[in-house]
Amino acid sequence: MENNETRLGEFTLLGLTDNAECELILFAFFLVVYVITILGNSLMIITITLSSGLHSPMYFFLRNLSIVDMCYTTSTVPKLLLDFLSKVKRISFFGCVAQLYSFISFGGIECLLLAAMAGDRYVAICMPLRYTKVMSWKMCTVLATVCWIIGLLNSLAHTIFTFRLPFCRSRSLNHFFCDIPPLLALSCSDTSINEVVVYTAGGSVILGSFTLTILSYIFIVNSILKIRTATGRRKAFSTCASHLMVVTLYYGTIVFTYIRPTSTYSLDQDRVVPVLYGIITPMINPIIYSLRNKEVHGALEKLRKF
Repeated sequence: MENNETRLGEFTLLGLTDNAECELILFAFFLVVYVITILGNSLMIITITLSSGLHSPMYFFLRNLSIVDMCYTTSTVPKLLLDFLSKVKRISFFGCVAQLYSFISFGGIECLLLAAMAGDRYVAICMPLRYTKVMSWKMCTVLATVCWIIGLLNSLAHTIFTFRLPFCRSRSLNHFFCDIPPLLALSCSDTSINEVVVYTAGGSVILGSFTLTILSYIFIVNSILKIRTATGRRKAFSTCASHLMVVTLYYGTIVFTYIRPTSTYSLDQDRVVPVLYGIITPMINPIIYSLRNKEVHGALEKLRKF
């Protein structure tokens, strides 16, 4: 009886594969990715904090992004690594709640921070003479705080509306972590309200941030085209291309996963998509946004000599 009651409060995660040999290979792969993510983002946080030359609005947001990326990947990868070594991949009900809340929270905060960073670049390139006044430390602090608050509240709405549902079907989640689509698929009640919440709350954060980011870069590109020197244009376009590549990958996979009716979900396919924006992107963000930057290279060199 006790065992049955315990299982009623658990979910079984089907994971990314049921092949034992593949699981060992995936364990090694995701362990390397996770270590690189933690080390890379930790290095960026330490470098930005200790280097006075990097105490500017752009690096203020980059430090926030690094913190979010570490939390983002930590919400899923440690459990995923443990499951690769386990025969039965179980997660408690409250563990599932915590995982869903943290994953959606940090995903939303990342969306908003990307928009804030795009806004910072817009002011720097399109309004250089007013940059210091507009992007004051007070403004940066307010923007970052708003990003965190909206992300946390958005996730709270999703979590409450998801776990208010009765789960009277199988407790097997066709995913490697607790996410909204597979949880809705297990419910035996009407999930239309949940879909409305996904479209309104989640859609507002995702599509709103994405729209602001794209609009900012449209104006940025327009300003870059007015630069007289070819070298200056190539350098600026290269920076924008790298940023837009990550933005497209990140937002594109999120929109593909969440902003569509549950009737179109293909859970076997969708369980792989979050690997891109929830695990791979946090690993490459320090490289694309920071480690290719000469100012960061100089700060790292000074810290190494120190």
